[in-house]
Amino acid sequence: MTIGPLREPTFLILTALAARAQHGYGILRDVEEISDGRVTLRAGTLYAALERLGADGWVAVDREEVVAGRLRRYYRLTDKGAARLEAEVARLRAHAHMAQRRLQARLAGGTA
Repeated sequence: MTIGPLREPTFLILTALAARAQHGYGILRDVEEISDGRVTLRAGTLYAALERLGADGWVAVDREEVVAGRLRRYYRLTDKGAARLEAEVARLRAHAHMAQRRLQARLAGGTA
């Protein structure tokens, strides 16, 4: 079965959750950091994505806590989500490897 590429926001959200469970604001900040500021998600976009990723079984609610009178929900990457992220990393690595090989061949051939 061929697995298609993940959209960049999905890839970044899964990556943000790979190391530890995080609440929404933490995920937003982490996505921005991981992308070197290129991707800034809005809260509505994040929570819609988390709902979809939860329905796919890739993320799950880890825990909830009340902070300053507001509910804070933490999300974690599931085993299924980790496997999907690993598959995407392998796909990207294979593409990058091929690009690198072709660039090296170009340089070895003296093509400008």
